[in-house]
Amino acid sequence: MAKDTQRKLFDQLVPIPEGTTYNSYLVKGTDKTALIDATHLNTMEGLLEDIQSEGVSKIDYIIANHGEQDHTGAIGILLERFPEAKVVTNPKCAENIVNFIRISPERIVKISDSQELDLGGKTLKFIFAPWVHWPDTMFTLIEQDNLLCTCDLFGAHYTEGGVYADGGDAVLMAAKRYFAEIMLPYAKFAGKYTAQIRAMNPRMILPSHGPVYGEPDFILSAYEKWTSPLPANKVVIPYVSMYESTKILVDTLRVCLEYRGIEVKTVDLADSDEGDLAMELVDAATIVMGVSMVLAGPHPRAVYAAYLASILKPKCRFGALVGSFGWGGKLADIILSILSPLKLEMFEPVISKGRPQADDLKKIDILASSIAEKHAQLFKANAGA
Repeated sequence: MAKDTQRKLFDQLVPIPEGTTYNSYLVKGTDKTALIDATHLNTMEGLLEDIQSEGVSKIDYIIANHGEQDHTGAIGILLERFPEAKVVTNPKCAENIVNFIRISPERIVKISDSQELDLGGKTLKFIFAPWVHWPDTMFTLIEQDNLLCTCDLFGAHYTEGGVYADGGDAVLMAAKRYFAEIMLPYAKFAGKYTAQIRAMNPRMILPSHGPVYGEPDFILSAYEKWTSPLPANKVVIPYVSMYESTKILVDTLRVCLEYRGIEVKTVDLADSDEGDLAMELVDAATIVMGVSMVLAGPHPRAVYAAYLASILKPKCRFGALVGSFGWGGKLADIILSILSPLKLEMFEPVISKGRPQADDLKKIDILASSIAEKHAQLFKANAGA
């Protein structure tokens, strides 16, 4: 486990305040030795030191479960250090590795789904798992020990503690944030493979980021909840308010919804990052955009938040917009267009001219009532299903 606490952005997009880890797993058989997943190029020296500390002078196979460079960046150096080694991976990942790190195709062994590799007393079984989160992803099962290496699935950008997950809230929140940022657009696939892995009953789950799950039920149960098609009785309100007018509408809506027994999470887009919003979207039934006007259109931070929601594809069912403007322009049209891929059932926007007046706040209460009614219908229908 190589800890990279200096890295603050993942994919130059996602903030990772704690940094992250890149996990590699060394498997020694009586005849051959394999390394499952190489590390990021930035932490290559640490990986080489770990290999040396294990008394390993020869690596026969480097297993690439996924072609992204945080797992394959060190492969080129490893192939130089261990000239007999071959990279073992699926055809799609092989193509990506050749393109990304320019190693010779002759150094790659392409395997098929469910194919096995005998190391002598240790057998690796390869299980293709496309779209968690790339089309080239696969898992590697160390059969005799019943250990499953799942690459990015079940990962977490978490650098506190030791190798094993302690089952605490900090690990759970790190895993949820990771799920939101990386896996949420592929939630159906994540749910499918979670069910398959539950049936496999591995003794441990070994992801490529974050701690190892010595008690797999901890992360499997979380993923079963996050990938369930039914959202929670929850409203998320990402908002940006320049002179408090939009904030008045947002705060009023929060109070009105909470009075009706609905969980509400507000996300101030001026001082929150993408991960905060993504994590709250995982289980929300409704998203309400709180938007201020800039010039003649919605504030750019609100535009970005709406776009983020549209590409993450959360399981929200309903949507609305509240906001304020000064002299004129369009708030709703642009935001609603960006959110259109989510196919939300939209409520009537509540938009005030300047500071909200009594009529505006009355409309907010009506909006809260409408949201509560839709939530009640949704959960009643699912309870009877």
